[in-house]
Amino acid sequence: MSITEPLRTAQPGISTRSVHSGADPESHTGSVVAPIFQTSTFMMDTPGQTRAGFDYARTGTPNRSDLEQVLCELENATFAAAVNSGTSAEVAVFSALLGPGDEIIIPRDIYGGTYRLLVNEYERWGISIRTVDLTDTEALAAAISEKTAIVWVETPSNPGLDIVDIEETARLAHAANALLAVDSTFATPILQRPIELGADVVIHSTTKFINGHSDVIGGAVLAGDGSTCARAAEVVERLQNYLASVGLGVAPFDAWLTRRGIKTLPVRMARHCENAQAVAEWLEGRPEIAEVLYPGLPSHPGHEVAKKQMSGFGGVVSFRTDTEARALSLVQNTQLITLAESLGGVESLIDHPATMTHLAVADCELSVSPTFIRLSLGIEDIGDILADLESALAASVQTPDGVSSGVEAPVSDHSLSALKRPVATV
Repeated sequence: MSITEPLRTAQPGISTRSVHSGADPESHTGSVVAPIFQTSTFMMDTPGQTRAGFDYARTGTPNRSDLEQVLCELENATFAAAVNSGTSAEVAVFSALLGPGDEIIIPRDIYGGTYRLLVNEYERWGISIRTVDLTDTEALAAAISEKTAIVWVETPSNPGLDIVDIEETARLAHAANALLAVDSTFATPILQRPIELGADVVIHSTTKFINGHSDVIGGAVLAGDGSTCARAAEVVERLQNYLASVGLGVAPFDAWLTRRGIKTLPVRMARHCENAQAVAEWLEGRPEIAEVLYPGLPSHPGHEVAKKQMSGFGGVVSFRTDTEARALSLVQNTQLITLAESLGGVESLIDHPATMTHLAVADCELSVSPTFIRLSLGIEDIGDILADLESALAASVQTPDGVSSGVEAPVSDHSLSALKRPVATV
């Protein structure tokens, strides 16, 4: 084959799709970057006949459609809906697909906001919540019943980075006519595509890695073709009806920002993974660190499953320090790494889940140890990240009674407010 006739596959590669899907030059002017359609309504030439399928911005906009198209193609999904937050994505799934008397099975390690949402808003409507260690397929097989409507999976999970075997979990769920919903926020479709492994529904907080610049809030719900079990056949229609009724769609500018972020998602994820692997290996050699949790480490109990279903291990590293005092001191003494909720941005963020993102589960079986830290690795130079962690650990040296010794670096106002925040949000 000559160099003028390049070899083409049936489907463009994922990096090509990230750049070009839903990103055609604008037809009127030829603008390579799509404009922001900041409008509430669309002109019709005749009653009921739209020009391009848009009538009112609550039900759809061109920017939202562009984002949904690329997400659908990246996940190899049949249906995608871009909504205004990751929590809204969960609301859409729970509201559209659960009813009184149904049971939802959730994992032992779960984002605190998801648990709070289920307990505060859905349990009172007659939804039963059952917690199962979903890394143990035998435990799921024993727990699932005819009441189970959804098996809800986070993999990798937040904040403990548990890895759940999606393919085997899907098999068990579908045998019981239950849906498998996977929150794949930490992996993104670059590293993991749950629908290809049998999941019925995929959820993303697009706020995180998918947008990747810490400047927008958004979420997404995606669905497969409905062929896995009888209950799955209704998923897309129920989601469409619910979303048309309640108006959770992402705003045009937020959709535009997220679509822009996806263009660099593959290269960003490569650097996130590279930095996370280096930090995880470095932390394993530190005496102040009691445990390092990262799927890319052979010591991680889910390492082999992660290798099977992921093409990279993600940009989040979690770890436990030897004492609670050290954990609190460490997160307050980083300088390059910012103490803040959320994750997945180009900048590195550090979080103390017990007092920040997972405060909502503090008094239940899903509580997080106060020695636990979640670190979202950005795309900075790895030498600078490691130097910052080295300095912060040095500032958190412990005396025999467990109290920090020496003069610690001053605590910024934003650090104090984060540690005192009463309700977990991200």
